[in-house]
Amino acid sequence: MMSLLLVGLFLFFIMAGIPIAFSLGLSSLIYLLIAGIPLTIIPQTMLSGINSFVLLAIPAFILAGNLMNAGGITTRIIDFANAVVGHIRGGLALTNVASSLGFAGISGTALSDTASIGSVMIPAMKKQGYGAGFSAAVTSISSTVGPMLPPSLPMIIIGTLASVSIGDLFLAGAIPGILLAVGFLVVTYIISVKRGYPKGERQPIKKVVTSFFGAFWALFMVFIILWGILGGYFTPTEAAVVCVLYALVVGGFVYRELHFKEVPGLLVSTLRSTSSILLLVGFANLFGWILVSEGVPVLIANGILSITENPILVILLIILLLLVIGMFMETIAALVILFPVLLPVATSVGMDPVHFGVVMVLSLMIGLSTPPVGVCLFVASSFAKVPIGKTVKELVPFFAIAIVVLLVVAYIPQLSLFLPSLFE
Repeated sequence: MMSLLLVGLFLFFIMAGIPIAFSLGLSSLIYLLIAGIPLTIIPQTMLSGINSFVLLAIPAFILAGNLMNAGGITTRIIDFANAVVGHIRGGLALTNVASSLGFAGISGTALSDTASIGSVMIPAMKKQGYGAGFSAAVTSISSTVGPMLPPSLPMIIIGTLASVSIGDLFLAGAIPGILLAVGFLVVTYIISVKRGYPKGERQPIKKVVTSFFGAFWALFMVFIILWGILGGYFTPTEAAVVCVLYALVVGGFVYRELHFKEVPGLLVSTLRSTSSILLLVGFANLFGWILVSEGVPVLIANGILSITENPILVILLIILLLLVIGMFMETIAALVILFPVLLPVATSVGMDPVHFGVVMVLSLMIGLSTPPVGVCLFVASSFAKVPIGKTVKELVPFFAIAIVVLLVVAYIPQLSLFLPSLFE
């Protein structure tokens, strides 16, 4: 009964427009007061949730992404993507998706992808005659590819929660992420052909090569991350710090667009992003602790397994639950609360923890573009100056292909586990 009160309060606060982190905190506080549990448990539980060396990688990766973006990386990635696919029908829309694939190795978050790519691509697409809703839809949904590829903040969270190798998680998300991007490219091309969207001129090979070398130093950062972690040269946290130094050198001395007077402002921006993430993790950890104390994980596990013990159906039920949760809850909060709850259920039907981590991240990423709490959906729509409903309508075929990719990844484990197995 008390657990229903907790969840009910949380949903009420969300519908009242209170941010997810504070909704988690307020509902937990009221529960503790009613249950008579000492409030000293709040700082203790929140601290235990964020007191992790691995989580230090989050601010470092965010700072590295900010530095690379300020150093001119966004335009170079877009130029390279446009040189490769811009001559195809719907070339600018295809460039949008391809740019998100390249930008994934820089930011590690879908929201920064939406903001960085969208601020450049959406106005350009509208100017060339693409529909505003379609422009927002392509930008929003393609940004969900980013957290599937390294450096991925959701994967870092999962590695912390389950004591799973973050290097393995980074590798495991690569093939599913590429499949997702390819699916979005196919849908974008089909719609562009059907609507007769414009195409650009084919670029000479020299232009393609030149644009590749322009984006090379940014894309090379992904190699540094994987080489360092998988080679045992440094931990994920140390890899993030190395990336910060790398970003300073590339932005300041290679691209020469990063002015060091901008660095203090970027540090402040990084601190804001980091503090909001860690506050969210802390409150989500408190919320999750209450759920565990109420026995909710056992109830959920027993509930799912009481419906069926067939592995195929259990996985499908988990996916359906995650898709619904993703519509209402921020990704990191959902991971902190639900991953420890659902992992035993997943492993009981034979899912590897790394594979399940990829499936969970992919499921929740789709929620970033779904109402009512899809942050990427709102940001892209605001750039396009178009109503949310119009963007959602354009997103329907992209949702369909995302679900297909999700099911393929869920039921073919080797798509996730193949690359990690090469480095065992």
